[in-house]
Amino acid sequence: MRFRVLGRVELLDDAEWRRIGAAKWRSLLAVLLVERDRVVSNDRIAAELWGERQPRTVDNQIYGYVARLRRLLGPEQLVTQSPGYRLHVYAADTDAGQFAVLAGRGRAALRSGDFESAARDLDAALELWRGNPYEDVPVSPMIRAEADRLAEARVDALEDWAEAQLARGEHGAVLARLADFITRHPLRERLRQTQMLALYRQGRQAEAIGVYIELRSLLAEELGVDPGGAVQRLYEQIVRADPALAVRPTTAVSPVHQLPPDIPDFTGRADTLAQVVDAVSSGSEDGPPPVTVLVGGPGVGKSSLAVHAAHAVRPRFADGQLYLDLGGTSVRPRDPAMLLAEVLGALGVRGEWVPDDLNARAALYRSLLARRRMLLVLDDAADAGQVRPLLPPNGNCAVLITTRRSVADLPGARHLELDVFAAAEARDLFTAIVGARRVEAEPEHAEAILRACGYLPLAIRISGGKLAGRAKWPLRALRERLDDESQRLDELRVGESGVRASFELSLRSLPDDAARGFALLGLSCARSVPAWVLGPLLGRARADDVMDVLLDASLVQVVDTDVTGQLRYQLPSLLRAYAVEVAGGYSLEDRRAAVVRLLGAWLYVAEKAAESLPPSLFRPTPGSSVRVKAPVDVGRDPLGWFEAERATALDAVALAAEWGLDELAWELAAAMVSYYDLRSLHQEWLRGHEIALGAVRKAGNLKGEAVLLTELAQVQIYRDQFDTAVPTLHRALELYRGLGDRRGEALATGALATIERFRGRHADALDHARQALELVIAAGDRHIEAQLRNGIAVIHLAQGSAAEAETWFESALQLSRQTGDVHREAVVLREMSQLSPDRALERLRAAHDMFEQLGDDRCLAYTLLRMGQVYAALRDGFQTAVVLTRAATWFQRDGDRMGEASCWQLLGELDIGYENRAAARLHLGRALALWQTFGAEEPALSVRARLEELEVG
Repeated sequence: MRFRVLGRVELLDDAEWRRIGAAKWRSLLAVLLVERDRVVSNDRIAAELWGERQPRTVDNQIYGYVARLRRLLGPEQLVTQSPGYRLHVYAADTDAGQFAVLAGRGRAALRSGDFESAARDLDAALELWRGNPYEDVPVSPMIRAEADRLAEARVDALEDWAEAQLARGEHGAVLARLADFITRHPLRERLRQTQMLALYRQGRQAEAIGVYIELRSLLAEELGVDPGGAVQRLYEQIVRADPALAVRPTTAVSPVHQLPPDIPDFTGRADTLAQVVDAVSSGSEDGPPPVTVLVGGPGVGKSSLAVHAAHAVRPRFADGQLYLDLGGTSVRPRDPAMLLAEVLGALGVRGEWVPDDLNARAALYRSLLARRRMLLVLDDAADAGQVRPLLPPNGNCAVLITTRRSVADLPGARHLELDVFAAAEARDLFTAIVGARRVEAEPEHAEAILRACGYLPLAIRISGGKLAGRAKWPLRALRERLDDESQRLDELRVGESGVRASFELSLRSLPDDAARGFALLGLSCARSVPAWVLGPLLGRARADDVMDVLLDASLVQVVDTDVTGQLRYQLPSLLRAYAVEVAGGYSLEDRRAAVVRLLGAWLYVAEKAAESLPPSLFRPTPGSSVRVKAPVDVGRDPLGWFEAERATALDAVALAAEWGLDELAWELAAAMVSYYDLRSLHQEWLRGHEIALGAVRKAGNLKGEAVLLTELAQVQIYRDQFDTAVPTLHRALELYRGLGDRRGEALATGALATIERFRGRHADALDHARQALELVIAAGDRHIEAQLRNGIAVIHLAQGSAAEAETWFESALQLSRQTGDVHREAVVLREMSQLSPDRALERLRAAHDMFEQLGDDRCLAYTLLRMGQVYAALRDGFQTAVVLTRAATWFQRDGDRMGEASCWQLLGELDIGYENRAAARLHLGRALALWQTFGAEEPALSVRARLEELEVG
């Protein structure tokens, strides 16, 4: 750190902090620090240092100040660059930059439930403050805005720190630190709420109630409002001494132990085990994470060694061990983004807190691991690209990787190659499984079995397990069977041959339908599946008994229980590869028929689950795929089913595309859209549709292409990508017209109307909406008709025709209620709130409750935005701020920049009305940045004008 601005402006010179004496010289440094690593023009510097009263020699004076600074900083740090100067400074070179990093890391830890790390990082961030930011720099527009921003960030960090400390039970520390800030921010409700809770938990109930009464009086006197709902609820809990207010131990920060059970009869590998233990234990906090890679062919015991070594070093990694199966030997190795989401969930970061972007997920993951001592076991890695995003940030953590292929492009990784057992190791393992007495009774046969197994650990385990389950079998019986296999296959040594022979021995004892079910399971290519999938694969109504046989034979394993309570089954990677090989012996027609039945069952269940969700506009006219009835009850918890099968559904779309089943590919992708839309899962929506789109285009499936394009355009609309969505919709329209699909044409035309309305082209929007309505009336879809009537009403309202809008609204509301479409009814009520100020809040509250009950966060956010507009018109500043901030949070999580920008702009306008110029600059600045990101020129110009007025004022 070389510069300090969180107090007086100072720079580090010869190991001492030095203050700049001259005010103008100090102002220049401050301006350059605010705009660090960006060119600041002479004109901007002059405006900041002198305002409108600039001297005639202004350029010479700036040059003189720059020269003096350059002598202090060095010519390489302060450079001349037209039309001004650039100060090369990294964020870490300033206390403000370090504050932002520490506060961000602490906030991430707080979100994940790691309150210890959160309190530590946030405390370190707050300790950097020495006073008010830039406190000895003459006030200018730039300095004032930056100082206001930093001051707001400081209070945010303090509130987060207090929340973490309360969770840790440090109530006295919270009260001591809050005292000064509450004096300066008496109306800041989160501070007061924290103070009340800390007092109550110290046994000072009366004082906690007194804080509430003081806050209520101040708000009434200053703003004419009552405290917000959260503070009121806390007050009510304190009054009745609610037990829920007691400090509760959290499980989120408990160590994570995901390792599979240790191998009870682990044998051999002593030297390699010692090397692995030494390697993973060699890290230090200031160094890189030790990465150890176990490389070897299938069946040599890589996973067993990794798990055994991980258990051996558990005491070193006190914060836990993470275990991930990367599926590297499968047809589709697991996506690093999905793996990161799984790890973040294990660390307490779930739902909307998980970023969409791979890099953002990796950054959050590294932040969470920065202060933890954890071991990460990555089993069955495909390549370095799959592993790299999962690497932790420092040597507090260690990584143990297993892979069938070399991963040479992981710098610093230590590679250990595993081969088959030595004869003595093989004998020890076999004896541990079968029993010393049997081996000693038939030593020659035992040696022959081991030679036939090629000393391959997996083959030895399979053979030994077979004998262990048949206590009356002599070893000679197994030797004779192995001899037969070796003669028939001509190879039972290291590699695939040994594994294949051992698996064939296991399959030989199975009933025919179980052997066939095992082989066909390999075609599903899913990571884990419920038991019912065996039914359609085998062409049976139910096949739970077959799954039980496979489980007893250790050919499948139970991996977990999903959120709906279903057991999830999985073929271990080598067994899955072998199952595919066995299935390859069936005719292509048989394999294709099994895949079609399986995917038809997935489609049937997905559509049944979607029927239990709110009616969706994106549910297309069904295609020609055959639906296969499956024994799955999704009516009780459709959202739970969708959540459990999110990854499997994408696998199903990909499987359909791989087999050239284009109709199934698009119908499976489309069946998930109701759920994706409700949960704003745009990333998965796009991924599945892009896979399916490739399949339908390859097959020339015009209907599938039209449906997928229409639904892809909807995601583009949600993401404000209008220039991309318009040509997508025009192509869909062209296809629908050629197919004579009026309903599809109506959907695409209605989407174009939405885009034109967002762009402010109301006449064009109305033309599109009326065309769409004519089409949908002819098609007879009353749900879409209700939505279009509502859309037409909104356009009329935007044109100033309130009476005509009301007529359209009433018809939309009536139609929604007739069809029982609660979601559509809520949408209409939300939009009708614009008609009458007297009934606005009544309608919005009704819509809010409906969306909340349906779990539609996106529509809930738009309802909150509308409520904020109503509260703003009523001059209820407190309620406006509460609902708009909540709405902005939802919009930010969903990536809806237009909605978020609208919230900040409205808050900024409200701040101006209350003459809170600092808050206005902050909120309007956020809004401007968002409007500019997607080229919304008109609102951007409006916000920029308001900011300029604030500067002049």
